[in-house]
Amino acid sequence: MASKTFNSVFPGLQSIDLQWRLKWYLESRSRVSSSSSSSRFTPSLKRVFLNLVSNLSALESVRIGVENPPPVVLNADFEDDGDDLHITDGGFLKEWLPRVSGALKLLSLSDFWIQSSQNLIELERKNAWLSVQNMNAMPMLTSLTLELIRLDDKNLIDLNTCFPNLQVLNLIDVRGLKMPMIHLLNLKTCHWTVTDSPSYICIITPNLITLRLECRSPAALYIEAPLCYNLHLSLDHLNAFAVKKFQNLKTVQLECSNIRSLIRKFHRMKIVETLTLDIRAGGNSKFTLEVLFATFLNITSLCFKPRVWSEFEVWCGDIGLKGVKRFCGYLSVVDPLMTFALVDRVLEECFNCVEISLLIHRGVASNVSKHCITKCMAQWPDLKWGWGIWEEGREDSWIPEEQLLKTLEEE
Repeated sequence: MASKTFNSVFPGLQSIDLQWRLKWYLESRSRVSSSSSSSRFTPSLKRVFLNLVSNLSALESVRIGVENPPPVVLNADFEDDGDDLHITDGGFLKEWLPRVSGALKLLSLSDFWIQSSQNLIELERKNAWLSVQNMNAMPMLTSLTLELIRLDDKNLIDLNTCFPNLQVLNLIDVRGLKMPMIHLLNLKTCHWTVTDSPSYICIITPNLITLRLECRSPAALYIEAPLCYNLHLSLDHLNAFAVKKFQNLKTVQLECSNIRSLIRKFHRMKIVETLTLDIRAGGNSKFTLEVLFATFLNITSLCFKPRVWSEFEVWCGDIGLKGVKRFCGYLSVVDPLMTFALVDRVLEECFNCVEISLLIHRGVASNVSKHCITKCMAQWPDLKWGWGIWEEGREDSWIPEEQLLKTLEEE
């Protein structure tokens, strides 16, 4: 640091690689604890690094971390309430990362595991390429979110090992998977968006309550989640599908390019009460409702998303909705005559139905929507009606009954 030449070129540095030897930290920690003199204090890694980057403006590569601790430290009953080596601490990152992030191309951060994970229960990482090689276990972590990640753990073996007590897992657009398996005994909620096309997906989660799985066309899917209550499957096509018996499944949402094929993968589901069907763009929904209700035997609430509803209007056939008490449909285009005829047919077949909800696309002219609403409510005044507006990429918007009545009265 005393070199004039170094000082002159220092502001133009493009790469920093600062690795702290754990031995230095432990020795300085020992000296401070045994001496009352502050003169023997060794500056922390954070302070040294902040001094280095304070005058740099063109950093392209940053590597900062602590060497992997030896086995004697990993296995020892070691306690440390400091944060000198907690590199991913939010406050520390805010001090320097915004200042250099404009030109940054490579970022590598490695914590001292005892300081960084002792109280951590929730972790979220986005937009990164992560390696899990030699990663230390984080048994306290209960919630993990990885989004837009390239993960060097193609079968998720290290993820299952390092985070054994996860209760919430979100893997959104995680790439690099080949034959992934989630095997977590305490997991309760899982949202998994599989970007690759793995040959095999396996989920073994004995305490899982909610599962949302979105993928393309896996060759095989195996689910072992006996306590699962909410299941949402969204995929293009599925060849082989095996499930260890669901014991508690009540709510199912299926989205597929070939909805008929996916329905047939289930076998006589007697416990499901709420079913929602959707079709991916370009898919084919030509299925009979006899097949649907031969598979899901005790449905009381049925919802058709836009593409299913459109096909339903064409392929209604013998409906057979006698057990359904609540019916919901998403309308893309309102043809008053056809919509009115369909509602009439639903009520004719479904004599126990007490509630019908229709959501009309935001693009439909308001006068057409109001005419359809007025006619339906006048024809069946004893039904409980629900009306709303839907649009791709936006949340559904329901019209409060008071507002609806006021609008109709004004008309």
